[in-house]
Amino acid sequence: MKIVDTRIPEVKILEPNVFEDDRGHFLESYRTSTIKEIDPDLEFVQDNISKSYQGTIRGLHYQKEIPQAKLVQCIKGTILDVAVDIRKNSKTFGNYVAVKLSGDNHRQMFVPKGFAHGFSVLSDEAIVHYKCSDYYDKEAERGIRWDDPLIRINWDISRPILSDKDRKLPLFSSLKDEDIFS
Repeated sequence: MKIVDTRIPEVKILEPNVFEDDRGHFLESYRTSTIKEIDPDLEFVQDNISKSYQGTIRGLHYQKEIPQAKLVQCIKGTILDVAVDIRKNSKTFGNYVAVKLSGDNHRQMFVPKGFAHGFSVLSDEAIVHYKCSDYYDKEAERGIRWDDPLIRINWDISRPILSDKDRKLPLFSSLKDEDIFS
């Protein structure tokens, strides 16, 4: 598996070796030793799968008190996967990385702790699988509005489908110190 740098050094793209023949294809989607190259102390404890329809935006989500690193892959369809740096003392604070992940390109995005995460669905539907380094905790959950004017993400969606929860998330500029990472 190849590890590719992004414009934010801690966010990585993983590109597996894909072996194709007349029957289809085979790839290794996860290897602990590859993740240890990125973060030697990281362990994943929870896997999640979501199915979403075209135009859906999920996010931007993160957990403050129990932060999660994530390894995200789209196993069917195409998404625009987004990681926003919310580490106050970082040189890239408020910047983001956006990468298309699909069932065809087999790429994965590593989202470290200290980042808000979200994605938009560009295909008719998408199935997204992601590993988390800690368990989901509703009390630790936070978020940033998808259409934040300071971050200015182009989700490549004209009429977004959002949950009520995501529609009501605060703007980046209104986050307090206790809501971001130092």
